[in-house]
Parts: sequence; structure tokens; C-alpha cells
Amino acid sequence: MIDLKLLKKGLDELTTEKNLPAHKVHDAMERSLAAAYQKEYGEKGQIIKCHIDFEGGHMSFSQIKIVADKSSVRFEDEELGEGDERYELPRYNEERHILIDDAKLLKKSAALGDELVFPLDDKDDFGRISLQTAKQVIIQAIREAEREQTNEEFKDKLNTIVSGVVERVERGVTFVDIGKASAILPFEEQIRGERLMPGTRIKAYLYGFDDKERGEMSIRLSRTHPDFLRELFKLESSEIAEGTVEIVHIAREAGNRSKIAVKSNDARIDPVGSCVGQRGTRINAISGELNNERIDVILYSPDINEFIRKSLSPAEPSEIKVRLAARLTGYKLDIINMDANDEEAGDRETSGEDILLGDDNN
Repeated sequence: MIDLKLLKKGLDELTTEKNLPAHKVHDAMERSLAAAYQKEYGEKGQIIKCHIDFEGGHMSFSQIKIVADKSSVRFEDEELGEGDERYELPRYNEERHILIDDAKLLKKSAALGDELVFPLDDKDDFGRISLQTAKQVIIQAIREAEREQTNEEFKDKLNTIVSGVVERVERGVTFVDIGKASAILPFEEQIRGERLMPGTRIKAYLYGFDDKERGEMSIRLSRTHPDFLRELFKLESSEIAEGTVEIVHIAREAGNRSKIAVKSNDARIDPVGSCVGQRGTRINAISGELNNERIDVILYSPDINEFIRKSLSPAEPSEIKVRLAARLTGYKLDIINMDANDEEAGDRETSGEDILLGDDNN
């Protein structure tokens, strides 16, 4: 069999070097050895498990069978169509399943879904190239443990801001080193007109995370997501971070202009001032992070007419401002020339979601 002392030594050295929990590497190592045993000696569909007792210097393998009956599996002699409910059940495999009547002969308390353990013979030649196998198992176990730890770390960071360094840009897609992993910033999630060069440190919003097969991960970032703006304000404004001031709505055209509607949950706190900061320090810092994107902070009002009027500030209505105001308020807003269209506007019916705006400059 494989030299367990060699495995233990390699495990101790690498877990210390990689700063990984020893139990995770141990578990990953057992899974790796079980997979190797199954490939070498197992049958298709078998569930093989490995147990390593480093203290006792013993390693054993076992086969797991799941207790099943006709309600949980389908059988070869059944003729089922795709519309049949049983068609979706897994096919019975005697290497993977054990019928409940047979299971009860071995264990009286056996129930559907239980796992019964059957010891497997040790193989004398399993470790015939023990040194090479041990190294491969350690490397595979370390990689799997690293992947699991990275998964846990970045799943916790989903929908938050992460910092990283631009690694490279390929066909418009930017790859960002965010510490223990590389993330992608798709072209459509990049701020228009912004050039990201290798070595540039950036912040981005982690909006997507997939743990794919074969240990691959896909971590997706955005600098155009409206919630990126929300999270930036949390970093700059303690009042927003604590919930004293709340961002009610966000409308954004990344790289151009954004509007946020805010309200205060404390009558003593000015919500707009909390976002802007003294002499604009807070909002200027956010704008600088967003390639000098202009940001309008608007006081939210439950009065829709007042809210729409504020959402169109500053200055007179324009196409961009109306577009953002429409997103911010949830109402359809149209610009008309009041001088040229007084009669048409007077005849037109408006609904609660269709507001006509006069533009004195047209």
C-alpha cells in the first residue's frame, strides 16, 4: 500500500506552506485515493470511500450502497416513456443500490436512502509506485482544498466590492487578480471610455460566481452595475453603511451620469449631505473611482410630482436626464415643446406612468 508516513509528511509540509486547514486536505486526500482505487479496481457506478488513520498507520477502502425500492429507482425491464413520472428516477445499479428487503437482512433498522458500508479488500499492488502516487495524491488534495477554501471565501464576497490588479486584457475582456483567484471583467461590464492597463489596481462589484466542474471557477466582476455605486457609497459614507441614510433608487449610465435618490431614517441627519461630504469629498472620491462619472444625489419624496421634479435637477430637462429620471422614478417621462405643442399636449391624456414635461429650450 501507499506509504502513509510519506503522505503525512507531505500533508504537514504543504498545509503549513499553503496555510490550509489540515482536515480539509485530509478529506480531499481521502477522496483522491478513493477515486484512484475506483478507477483501478472498481466497477461502473460504484461509490468508493477511503479512510486514512495516520495515527494507527492504516488505510482502508469501502463500498457504499444506497437503500432503494421501486419508489426511488427504476429497473431495466420497465418500459417507460418520457412523460412517465418514473422516467426521471435514477436507474437501479446493483453496484450502487441495495433493495430495502435485502438491506433489512443485513441491518434491521435500514430505511430508504440509508447508506450501507461494505468493506473492500486491500490491494497489495495499489501502491506499486507509491512515491509517485503519493506525490500526485498530495498535489491533487492540496489543489482541491485550495479550491474549496477559495470557493468559500468568494461566495461570502458575492454582491460586494473586491479590489484587484489588472493582469491582462484579451479581446476586450479584462482579467483581474483578486488575491487567491483570477476574475473576469467582461467588456459590457466595463465603464465606457476607461482604459484598464496591466498593473492597474481597481475596485469592482462581484456579481457572479460559478464553481464549475474539474475545479474551474468563474468569478465575474462589474464596474457598470448600479449596485457597484451603492457599495461605493457604503465605503465612503458611514451613515449609509450603518443604515441611517438609505439609497432608495439608483439610475446609472456608467461613465456618463448617475442619479441616486436618498432618504434619512433619522430626522437629524441630512441624507444628501451625508452622500456628498464636506466640500464634496465623498462624492468626488466615488466619481474619481468611476472615471469621473457625474453623480446627482436627490432627496427622495413619496410625492411623485415632487420626486420627478427633483429627479430632473439640476437645470432644465434633457434627453439623458429624462432617461435617468425615468429609471429612477419608474415613470415614463416625455419631453415636449410646449410652445409648439400646446394644443396637442392639452388634448393628450396622461396616465400615472406617462408624464409630459415642458422644455422651455425647445
